[in-house]
Amino acid sequence: MRELVVTQNITVDGVIEAADWFSVAGTDPEATADLDAALRDQAAASDAVLFGRTTFEQMRGFWPARTDDTTGVTEHLNTVTKYVVSRTLTEPGWANSEILSGPLTEEIARIKARPGRDIVTTGSIRLCHALIAADLVDEYRLFVYPVVVGTGARLFADATGVPPLWLAESRAFRSGVVLLRYRRG
Repeated sequence: MRELVVTQNITVDGVIEAADWFSVAGTDPEATADLDAALRDQAAASDAVLFGRTTFEQMRGFWPARTDDTTGVTEHLNTVTKYVVSRTLTEPGWANSEILSGPLTEEIARIKARPGRDIVTTGSIRLCHALIAADLVDEYRLFVYPVVVGTGARLFADATGVPPLWLAESRAFRSGVVLLRYRRG
């Protein structure tokens, strides 16, 4: 069975709401080469991405037409299966996209039962909260940025539904970002 992996860029104080803190890792390709390699490895381990409607629409409006992307994100997102959880969207408008409009638990069970690799969820704050509350997450991959912002949406705003976790990996990158991988206990 496939696994559902929540991947988030997160601050030391737990904020996942993207803002100006995200640039702290820098843009120098030499300084971020190891972080970029880890992201490519993660992409290679997945063949599907799960989004909430708002994040899906933002991604759809940005990534498909990028021609200057050297990271491989554009190619990955344009080729993998994209699932979007929405009761209002009727036409995804992005190749290889499928709308999930039924009960969340049933939809996730259905796509996890399909053959394939990891299903990754990123961004999609409200969706992540629903996945956590329904105990549907198999792994958390947290890219912790060395900043404290004090306010903003948090991944674990309400800790209900989080089973015991064990640390599967921790890795520091030259940029100061740290990857923490947690699996269900």
